[in-house]
Amino acid sequence: MNPKLKKILKTIIPLLLGIFLIWYSYNSATPAERAELIRNIKKADPFWVGFSLILGTLSHLSRAYRWKFMLEPLGYRPKFRNSFMAVMAGYLANLGIPRSGEFLRAATLKTYEDIPIEKGFGTIISERLADLIILLSIISLAVILQTENVLTYFAENNINPVFTIGAFVILVILGTLTLILIKKSKIPFLKKIKDFAKGLLEGMRSILKMRQKWAFIFHTIFIWAMYVMMFYVATFAIPETSDVGFGAILAAFVVGSFAISVTNGGIGVYPIAIGGVLTLFSISRQGGEAFGWVVWASQTLLNLALGGLSFIFLPILNRRK
Repeated sequence: MNPKLKKILKTIIPLLLGIFLIWYSYNSATPAERAELIRNIKKADPFWVGFSLILGTLSHLSRAYRWKFMLEPLGYRPKFRNSFMAVMAGYLANLGIPRSGEFLRAATLKTYEDIPIEKGFGTIISERLADLIILLSIISLAVILQTENVLTYFAENNINPVFTIGAFVILVILGTLTLILIKKSKIPFLKKIKDFAKGLLEGMRSILKMRQKWAFIFHTIFIWAMYVMMFYVATFAIPETSDVGFGAILAAFVVGSFAISVTNGGIGVYPIAIGGVLTLFSISRQGGEAFGWVVWASQTLLNLALGGLSFIFLPILNRRK
């Protein structure tokens, strides 16, 4: 298949899937259910939505600040503003092309901080592994608190979190082994790849060389605490979800974390998944989906705004680069 066509399909197919799911969800509902969904969204309390956005912004700031702990052992000290704008530009890129944001983050610091892409990308892979550990902990807690409901939802929707996480870990291991094999190769054609692999592995190993490991751990926990809290406080914006228990919130958060990766930024899938899991906790599907739409729309708009401003201000604030 033509590489350009393949790239276009990878971008368009998830987007079309999300649009289809929005259309299907809306048209499969009765007129009364649609009216209730729209009414619930319109009733959303702007105070709690705004509070959720503040918590989301704090998580983004913390992620940008955490990055420095991984770059310092490699001898780089990027400006915090550039790290933050690189993170937000990456989030914006993910809305258009899934999983492109991580590479864009590394490329941005290459442009404005002269940090080799392979080393920057290696640190990003390492921090994603740290995030995976926290996500696994949250999943475990959700299953402990709401075992029956979470497993029932996964079974009904053919979701296998163990398989998904296991596949991710296997891909990381296979990728690392491939890089090691390439590094040992003596074929001249692979020299550039070997140099890239060397920098990538060095970036990944930076997590073992950090002097401020406890600060890194604190920010990792803080980032995910803000994710959960921004999700939790948003429940108060919708009357029907305002008194839902924390166990239900964790269950919905876990399901939403998986749903977000199915389409571009979770478009279409995220609200439907949230509405579906909350029905297990005596919340109407319309109320649950309204909550899902409020969370998804507010955080997506935040990423669009901050990501867009980052693309504008990066060259302006780094005119000498």
